[in-house]
Amino acid sequence: MNLNSGAAISTINTKEKSAAGEYLTFILGTEEYGLEILKVQEIRGYDAVTQIANTPDFIKGVVNLRGKIVPIVDLRIKLNLGKVEYDELTVVIILNLNGRVVGIVVDGVSDVTAIKDEQIREVPALVTNIDTKYIVGLATVASQMLILVDIEQLMSSQEMALIDDVSIH
Repeated sequence: MNLNSGAAISTINTKEKSAAGEYLTFILGTEEYGLEILKVQEIRGYDAVTQIANTPDFIKGVVNLRGKIVPIVDLRIKLNLGKVEYDELTVVIILNLNGRVVGIVVDGVSDVTAIKDEQIREVPALVTNIDTKYIVGLATVASQMLILVDIEQLMSSQEMALIDDVSIH
């Protein structure tokens, strides 16, 4: 066993904790994204939702998931990613965020990928079509770029109000 191969302990300065870990990769439009696998409860096909009056466009409605009412957010609409179509590949990722269950609609789910700190880069300032406060970083995996999303930060943002904001101001 060669202890030196994985012994390069990361010295990357990150704002908070290490972003390394396992990510569920999913597709929105033409881009591939990743979110922490530990936040995922299950993956389901897209079903009809019960719409709720006076909610933002990106909140599609709610579903009854084994007796629990779960709000469903379409990330394509939330992130302004163009035309939204629902087909047999459209899926809902059910998340458990601090005990609050929320579903997000995505174009498809790819894989679970282990990402190391050295694969993660900061988002360049010139990327303007995405609100970067919800992005952990950009990861390169097998010559493909992944946008790592801080799903908890996104779901606790002011306009979402779906889970309690866990940060203390």
